[in-house]
Amino acid sequence: MKAPTIRTFTTVHTWTGLLAGFALFIAFYAGALTMFHEQIDTWAMPRAAMARADTMERAHAMLADIVAKHPAARTQIGVTYPADHPSHEVAAYWMEKDGSWKTQALGDSTPRDSEDHEHGLADFVYELHYDLGIPVVGIYLMGVVSVIYGLALLTGLLIHLPNLVRELFALRPGNNLKRLWQDAHNVIGILSLPFHIVFAITGALLCLTLVLLMAFNTVAFDGKLMTAFERMTSSLPETQAKDGTATMLSPAELGARARRAAIAAGAADFAPDYMRYAHYGQQGATAEVRGTSTKTLGEYGSVALDAIDGRVLNMQLTGVRDANHATYSAIFGLHFGSFGNLSLRWLYFLLGLAGAFLFYSGNLLYIESRRKRRQAGQPMKVRAMATATVGVCIGSCFAISMMFLGNLLLPLWGALATDVVRPVCFTAFAAAMAWTLWRRPARAAVELLWATAVVSIAVGVLDATIHGDRLLRTLQEGDFAVLGVDLVAVAMGIGFAWLGMATRKRAIDGDPCSVWSSRNAAAATVRDAALQEA
Repeated sequence: MKAPTIRTFTTVHTWTGLLAGFALFIAFYAGALTMFHEQIDTWAMPRAAMARADTMERAHAMLADIVAKHPAARTQIGVTYPADHPSHEVAAYWMEKDGSWKTQALGDSTPRDSEDHEHGLADFVYELHYDLGIPVVGIYLMGVVSVIYGLALLTGLLIHLPNLVRELFALRPGNNLKRLWQDAHNVIGILSLPFHIVFAITGALLCLTLVLLMAFNTVAFDGKLMTAFERMTSSLPETQAKDGTATMLSPAELGARARRAAIAAGAADFAPDYMRYAHYGQQGATAEVRGTSTKTLGEYGSVALDAIDGRVLNMQLTGVRDANHATYSAIFGLHFGSFGNLSLRWLYFLLGLAGAFLFYSGNLLYIESRRKRRQAGQPMKVRAMATATVGVCIGSCFAISMMFLGNLLLPLWGALATDVVRPVCFTAFAAAMAWTLWRRPARAAVELLWATAVVSIAVGVLDATIHGDRLLRTLQEGDFAVLGVDLVAVAMGIGFAWLGMATRKRAIDGDPCSVWSSRNAAAATVRDAALQEA
């Protein structure tokens, strides 16, 4: 490859990495934690009441009441099934005539807007992963970021392809810090490249599906694509309501029938988590039960049934899917690693942390490549990038740890856990950014790393102290979710403390002509010269 071509690819790789890097750091760090969504959910709600055995029968009565009061819900109304994790409430969802979605949980006396709900800790960590906590436009922003991410991967591969094998094992520690960061960046990027390709493609598809559908719907399909897409991604056949009323089978009964049908069709198991009625209470009513199966790439599947007599009308499950459903379910499985066991979730967790490091190290390479090596004052672009890197990357780690701590402590003073996670996260993040601007990157990096370490360790230790009875009970029941979250919090705290010590050592003993040095460059130069003369 010619030198000008390599320079062009390098420039594209650098700027696409910088443009997408901050958002991807947060997405990967939060995504790593999201691999243990259910365990975090259980940890975050120690006093949450679990679903009772009669929950779905009560839900049946709630659905009938909603349809009686809100006739628009008769066309289509859905309900979630209870799950093992506490925040998964049993709630109904439907669309009103004005196009707004409404929801009503078992404990609610009146409906509310479906988007007007509180986020538990695990749900908000997941939200940070896919839309950075930004309402409405965040998911589309992450779709664009995923496309830029794919371009960065492609150019990086083209740059390093000629020396791929040699660079795979090149990790050269020493005084040349830029070379060390370059080697670490290359090794992690090469080893995890297949997974990053999967994340980039599936991330773009998941985030931009609606945008692509709207574009093709207007340009090529004469306004008919949206209806066709809904039909192709559902197992429900097209049905029409008929004259006359009918008694609906309950969600509990339909879920049980769907499970039996799925297992009979060859699925290893089937756990219903959501269902919807079409033409509720009318002749010709149907129902679609969605759920998850194990031992398959696409864990999500669905069974369509007659809502009156329970006959199976159609199935979209592993082994009996059409191409549309197989592709769509595989995208989810590959992106979230839901097709494997605990060891695969740990692998995805480590890949998430490695991905976050990849984008962090890319920023450090940019800074090292452009700093002045013979003067204390650094260019504005170097100082700005260092400030942004510390504030956004380390600041987001600090904010997420503070969110865990807030979820643990604030309910002791009467606050609802679901009310505190969002404000605590954004307040801590803003504080970290302000601290970095005030203290400058060299000092702020050390202080924020130490603060994150202290908060993370405190999360594990305080939970074991405050909710020790819950910890013992879950261990006796053979459930290690709570203990696992506490231990990972402590382990990550130790990791942040080690990073803090390494960063402090560099700030004190490293090259004074750097944004990462806390020494006065002129004084350091005089001192070093005096030592050499001595």
